[in-house]
Amino acid sequence: MKCFVLCLVMLMGASSCRALDADADTFELLNYWTNPIAEGADPWMTRLGDHYYFCQSAGDAGIMIWKSDCITDKGTMRRVWTAPKAGWNRAQIWAPELHYLGGRWYIYYAASDGRNETHRMGVLRARTDDPQGAYEDLGMLYTGDAIATGADNRWAIDGTPLEHRGKLYFVWSGWQDDRDIQWNYIAEMTNPWTIASNRVRLAANDTHLWERVDESPDGRGLHEAAQILKSDDKIYIVYSCSGSWQASYKLNWLWMDNDDDPMDPASWHKSPQPVFVGEDRVLGTGHPSFVTSPDGAEDWIVYHTKISPQHGWQRVVMAQPFSRTQDGTPVFGKPVQPGELLPYPSGRKIAWRTDAFSESFEDNLLDRWVYYGHSSYVDVKEGRLHLGGQAAFPRSNAFRTGEKALVRGHAWRDFVLTTQVFIQDGRRDAGVVFRVHAPATGYDAMRGYFAGIIPESGRVVLGRMDGFRWHEIARGDAPIQPRRRYELRVEARGDALGVFLDGKPIITCRDDQYPAGMAGVRVVDTHATFDNFEVVPLP
Repeated sequence: MKCFVLCLVMLMGASSCRALDADADTFELLNYWTNPIAEGADPWMTRLGDHYYFCQSAGDAGIMIWKSDCITDKGTMRRVWTAPKAGWNRAQIWAPELHYLGGRWYIYYAASDGRNETHRMGVLRARTDDPQGAYEDLGMLYTGDAIATGADNRWAIDGTPLEHRGKLYFVWSGWQDDRDIQWNYIAEMTNPWTIASNRVRLAANDTHLWERVDESPDGRGLHEAAQILKSDDKIYIVYSCSGSWQASYKLNWLWMDNDDDPMDPASWHKSPQPVFVGEDRVLGTGHPSFVTSPDGAEDWIVYHTKISPQHGWQRVVMAQPFSRTQDGTPVFGKPVQPGELLPYPSGRKIAWRTDAFSESFEDNLLDRWVYYGHSSYVDVKEGRLHLGGQAAFPRSNAFRTGEKALVRGHAWRDFVLTTQVFIQDGRRDAGVVFRVHAPATGYDAMRGYFAGIIPESGRVVLGRMDGFRWHEIARGDAPIQPRRRYELRVEARGDALGVFLDGKPIITCRDDQYPAGMAGVRVVDTHATFDNFEVVPLP
């Protein structure tokens, strides 16, 4: 490879479209993806028909729902509910779940008045058939021991419904009294918004040391985040245990024969060993949800993990298929490591587009883009995409990841890419990524190229990432200043790459590592805005 800085301007031809099958090997890597698929905690994904729906808290002050045709892409987002400014559910909106019950959409969520000890479960019902539409608040669920009077409602989080033999039940994590010790409970329901019985504790929360906080004899037992998984003749309640802020967070389950009574604790049997445990760079596997692949042939688990062995709640979302034994028992196996290339879920229809693309962000939506980074650091407003700045609804436990957004469903081989970049704050990198495959949440979590401006050093830089680390290819000097708009352009034909700033050639070189892929924008510990993004394919 030879690189020449501030030299030759590449001559490019007129634009046209190129079909992917013209050179299938060039695009082969686009058939793979990698973890983590997103930032966040308590991932809830459900499927109805051809669509997947992902439900998540919005800055602990509301609820967002994404719609997608693929497990590995959260899809298009709509905020469906905002917490009231006062009342029992004004703050700390945790672990919302979207469920389709009796022909209607419901959301179960935990909320408080701003103090954790006041957490209770609430339920919302969709006003229409659209799960991304408006919801009505049906109030608080009763999760105590005096159903006849409704007195002494108790602390509750992580609620989920269980449908079994024509009856509806509710399962959640709660305190017995005012002490911060969590057990999983179950109660009967008369309808999706009404508890009909006193609660029943499902199982002891400290049978094994690994169920306890610190995995220590002195640690309290902790069960939470129960989820339902079924086989032909059994029901599994897959729960999280140990401390959610610790690397020791893990999954175990209780199982029951279909013919038994879910309200009888004797019906439930606890696995003597944890069923899903973190290892290597996957720490604290917890709070799962379960879906099937688009063709129904595969079972998938979606879960969160910690980004650091240190205590805390900074987490990312992971996904992977799992198997079953001949009798239907789930086998989750080992966590897939971040960056490991995986084939897409079975039955996913991939139809990459290669035609011209332009985005002005005038609708203030990110529907045509896939974002990788913490939700606090992305926003679209006043016709500009903001990366790296605090969003309108910042979330807790924020962390930087080299935020990036890529055009969904498009891939290019040879092209001219142009966008306007404005550095709002910060002196590190802001620019474009191209010929990308297997993008994920993380600073260098993609295979592909980056070309950007660096105000701190007054340089334009071109480099590539291999999914784990950065490799600089070339750099060139330019008078980069904060709070000024620049036109950044990349031209790519075969192994010839050119980077231009305000129409001036800064870098021209050759590199053949990545011949084709997705394109988008990226920042590194910097707040920048992007608009007038355009990709024109070359013949």
